[in-house]
Amino acid sequence: MEEKKLDINSIIGFVLIFGILMYMLWQNQPTPEELEAQEKAKQEQVLEENKVEEQKETIVTTQEDFAITSPTDSLGQVNLKNKHGDFAYAFSIAKASDAETVVESDLLALKFSNKGGYLSEVRLKQFVDYDSLPIYLIKDNNASFNINFGTTDSRIRNTKDLPFQPNITKNGDVTVVSMKLKVSETKYLEYRYELKEGDYMMDFSIRSQGLSNIINSSQAINLDWGLKGYRHAKSISYENRYTDIHYEYEGGKDDYTGMSDVDEDIEDVTWIGYKQHFFTSVLLTDKPFKTSRIKSENLVEDETIDTVYTKSFAATIPLELQGGELNQSMDWYYGPSDFKVLNAYDRNLDEIVPFGWGIFGWINRYIFMPLFSFLGGFMPYGIAIVVMTILVKILLSFVQYKQFLSQAKMKILKPELDEIRTKYKDNKMKAQQETMALQTKAGASPLSGCLPALIQLPVFYALFQFFPSAFDLRQKSFLWVEDLSSYDVIAEWDVDIPVISTFYGNHMSLFPILASIAIFFYMRLTTGQQMNTQPQQEGMPDMAKMMKYMMYFSPIMMLFFFNNYASGLSLYYFISNVISIGIILVIKNYILDEDKIHAQIQENKKKPKKENRFQAKMKKMMEEAEKQKQAQKRK
Repeated sequence: MEEKKLDINSIIGFVLIFGILMYMLWQNQPTPEELEAQEKAKQEQVLEENKVEEQKETIVTTQEDFAITSPTDSLGQVNLKNKHGDFAYAFSIAKASDAETVVESDLLALKFSNKGGYLSEVRLKQFVDYDSLPIYLIKDNNASFNINFGTTDSRIRNTKDLPFQPNITKNGDVTVVSMKLKVSETKYLEYRYELKEGDYMMDFSIRSQGLSNIINSSQAINLDWGLKGYRHAKSISYENRYTDIHYEYEGGKDDYTGMSDVDEDIEDVTWIGYKQHFFTSVLLTDKPFKTSRIKSENLVEDETIDTVYTKSFAATIPLELQGGELNQSMDWYYGPSDFKVLNAYDRNLDEIVPFGWGIFGWINRYIFMPLFSFLGGFMPYGIAIVVMTILVKILLSFVQYKQFLSQAKMKILKPELDEIRTKYKDNKMKAQQETMALQTKAGASPLSGCLPALIQLPVFYALFQFFPSAFDLRQKSFLWVEDLSSYDVIAEWDVDIPVISTFYGNHMSLFPILASIAIFFYMRLTTGQQMNTQPQQEGMPDMAKMMKYMMYFSPIMMLFFFNNYASGLSLYYFISNVISIGIILVIKNYILDEDKIHAQIQENKKKPKKENRFQAKMKKMMEEAEKQKQAQKRK
């Protein structure tokens, strides 16, 4: 029995699906900012000109400033007063400049630098990286936090250089860390952190007391927050693909910077998140920042050399005075990029997880995420992927049935269509008219095979987004795979092979190979015979050749692109295509009956067929074109 194959339009649908894949992968390639150096130089020049014009003095703190520990050292006090003005008191009571304050909860281990009052170390206690080392979001000066402001004595101050006095109090499960930059015992700038047990979110506030006559209200006050993201995954390039800045603005809108280097302004910002694939640092505010400038710079040009940091992030946020004082309520989030954790805060933080836009994100949020969480609750995650794939393919099996039904009708009509093309071989327009008329009577439109194929597109793209972002897959093993959120390895080599190392990598993953083989046999099963039965239309591309190229190109593309992707995604594609092959064989051999289909087509041809508007319009256009052609011949 001759095998049934999909029609051309089904292949077009498949091409569209892979086109989206290619577009998404290539649009994430980083584009260097050629004008960044010039812009930085220009900003520095403007800053220097402003400093000269206003005759301000930027204070540089040295180790000697912290040597005075006694308020009764009169000579030291005079020196500090001359150099630091109103903030001389802070230095007089300061301890060593490298002193730190340490606190912990069940989830976070934190260190605060007494010089600057900011978080100098953040460790997530429940996670380790690909090499079983602790996960640090902040460590060894990879982060900065500073408020830059002018004073009434014509000086520029940076809080990162000034000494803060720490004070720790506990109230039940809440640990409060107060860091005060003191002008006196009753006048100060305070950073207040509230760390809660079982919570990745910390309350954070910036407020001043008694500084209205010290802070220069006519000069801009800027909060600068910077971070260089540490590598936490086996493939730094793959991790970097999902590392970027996310932010919420204008009352609930959200956006992200993507892979490209970025330097831009955003308005009415309510939170800014530095996302490092599976871990995120977020600064949130109760009162929106009117303007903020964000920067993102890729730090990985060669993953064999650049192995420590993924991207550099920076944000400059203007702060406003209220009655001459600072009073800004905020929050810090340091934790996993886990949809369930982020969604629980009800502050739109779940948008940090890139589930896709529109219908794709809807499918992931309300179908795949709950389903996967349910299955993962009582079975290993690798098995959960297999079971979810089976359920999805069963639900979409009607699509494949519609495709094969359309293909079967076209196959049965092929002898009559060939006869029409032979009869009107010298009149292509008439051949097309008769072909359309026959297909309309028989109820066998080629579009009926394309539309079902397009139905699968949202599911395909949604799952492409889902598996790389599923935090639950992180460091979960299955068969030979150590981590379903990263690539599996069956062979690796240290030698860089030109082209191969660039596009394929220095390792071989098994699941992409299995998925590529499954895709090849699936396409061979669905397109092999169709290439031989599909006629060549004059003026149209040779679809038989296109399908042949696609049959080989798609598996090769899968093999190369997915070698560095999450093995959970490749597992899904492998199982999905194996099931598709099984469904096709069942439909072909046990469900579709060509004799019954042929009899139904003959019955349809006997019935008067009402044309829809599109068919009527196309028929009229063809008739008009035929009349014009005949008129030209008579001339």
